[in-house]
Amino acid sequence: MFNLCKLASILLYWVVNILSSFMFVLNINPHAQRHNQVVIKNPMKKLEDSLTLQLLRSRESAMQFFRPILQETGFTEQQWRVIRVLNDNGQLDAKQLAERCCILSPSLTRIISRFESDGLIIRNRSEHDQRITLLSLSDKATEIFKEISPKIDQAYASLIGKLGEEKMQQLSRLLTEVTRLTP
Repeated sequence: MFNLCKLASILLYWVVNILSSFMFVLNINPHAQRHNQVVIKNPMKKLEDSLTLQLLRSRESAMQFFRPILQETGFTEQQWRVIRVLNDNGQLDAKQLAERCCILSPSLTRIISRFESDGLIIRNRSEHDQRITLLSLSDKATEIFKEISPKIDQAYASLIGKLGEEKMQQLSRLLTEVTRLTP
């Protein structure tokens, strides 16, 4: 009798562990009904269905509208973002600029150095805190922005024309929601 109970206990232990592992792999929450949660079974069926991969592919598809313009002007995507953000915001410190451009600091440092040597960026000390260096566009960079931005606007119009205004607004709202998510 003791051996049978022990065997049943061991079998039960392994069944529970196997089921728990199976539920974890399939992302099933056994308590979902109690907490009004949605039960998701295998949210990543195929690699092609991966949200992150879809976002990357979408970005690449959208950038096809803008890359020819940037290649024509000699700016990289990151360099154009720096020009655009500084044009839209006036003066920013390097940390603010990196955050708004979604560029890592080492890459931004190289862009700033190049732009400074090309006469596109001006460095000024903050009036409020002399430790802070503020970056802004030079007149030359502002003229370049004015020259390129109508072409960029046409590319946006073309993209919106293909996708549709309503879908573009919906996509923008959904992407804003995704960027606000935290684990």
